[in-house]
Amino acid sequence: MTTYVRRLGLFSGTMAVVGGIIGGGIFRTPATVAERLRSPELVLVAWVIGGIVALIGAFCFGELGQRRPRAGGGYVYLRETWGALPAFLYGWTLVLVIATGAIAAVAVTFANYALALAGLGDRFAVPLAIGTIVLLAGINYVGVRPAAITQNIFTVLKLAALAALVGAGLFLGLPSARPPVSPSGGAGALGAALVPILFTYGGWQQTNFIAEEIVEPERNLPRALVLGVAIVVAVYLLTNIAYLRVLGVDGLAASTAPAADTMQALLGPVGGKVIAAGIAVSTFGFLNIVILVTPRVLQAMAADGVFFRRLAVLHPVYHTPAAAIVALAVCAIVLTLSGTFGQLVDYVTFGDWIFFGLTVAGLFIYRRREQGAGSREQEAGSSAPRSLLPAPRVFRVPGYPFTPALFVLAAAYVVFSAVASNPRNAAIGAGLIALGVPVFLYWRRMRRAG
Repeated sequence: MTTYVRRLGLFSGTMAVVGGIIGGGIFRTPATVAERLRSPELVLVAWVIGGIVALIGAFCFGELGQRRPRAGGGYVYLRETWGALPAFLYGWTLVLVIATGAIAAVAVTFANYALALAGLGDRFAVPLAIGTIVLLAGINYVGVRPAAITQNIFTVLKLAALAALVGAGLFLGLPSARPPVSPSGGAGALGAALVPILFTYGGWQQTNFIAEEIVEPERNLPRALVLGVAIVVAVYLLTNIAYLRVLGVDGLAASTAPAADTMQALLGPVGGKVIAAGIAVSTFGFLNIVILVTPRVLQAMAADGVFFRRLAVLHPVYHTPAAAIVALAVCAIVLTLSGTFGQLVDYVTFGDWIFFGLTVAGLFIYRRREQGAGSREQEAGSSAPRSLLPAPRVFRVPGYPFTPALFVLAAAYVVFSAVASNPRNAAIGAGLIALGVPVFLYWRRMRRAG
């Protein structure tokens, strides 16, 4: 198997984290949060809490990535801590629905905004979406460097679009004159608002998938994760302040497109065009990062013998998992043509947080094993072979064990809330995840027979 070439530095890693988080959520989710809380102070508190949880997640994945800088990220951590089956189910769910469905959904969103900017009808949305998937798959096929350059450019552009929104809202807008409304629901409403907020903050874990292609991943991956999430937290808070300043909490709650409403209120039709361009850029950049990182999970699964072996082979010239990139793109195109991607993603999104929680909980297992290795070293004395010595650590989660435990509880809360709000979708999603069990057993039997 060809070896990965390390080409991504700290800047590219940070841009990957930012680009993997900022998609289209910040342009929609704040309206849902405001509708549930009805208080500008509570809205900002909720986004701060969500940002703290995201930062804890970044710290935890930073230590995990420093411990195991391997292609596949969460799949590798789950395999080494909880076993082969949970790891396979994570990869199965990610590739079958979550990543491919997200690619299809975001590609159609990008196409809709791009066509609107060009003054064309939405009848071209599906062809343009498919063309975008093919284009980005091609860029990622020929190397991680052109993919990283593309990611850096579009992440900077999406940050510029949000900076324009924030600047206009804070410096051009007058405080909303709408009458204040009473907060609703108290702690229960705050908890309900955290669910969409945590989904909007999600995505930092994707950079761990490409750990083998980051220069000095033991140092740069944790730094990129923490720095990237910190940037996103600051951007999200400033964006919500701009929304609240211009629209007020009740206007924000009533809005179906808060970013467009804010810019149109400040700059008229030109503002609407600016934010539409920003959303198009944001979704394009998000597409690129998903297509960049997800094939590394397919590659890791195939290398373990639980998926098609061909997907484990890296291109001899480009050093990319070329077959895995093509397979992912084909699956995403099929979902785009089928039009079922929205429902499928809704079904299994809660499963993503099950695996988030399990992955961070695996940190306790790594630490316990490390302590056991240290005890064996003391018993063996100074003559113990180096393989028995615990590996040096340059990055540790601050506040351990309380911070990882807090993240696991937050993940459990998101899963519980998703199941309680729509039991039917959760049952269907659980069924889709469970379909991976016979597939895993089949591949394991084939591997043993081979």
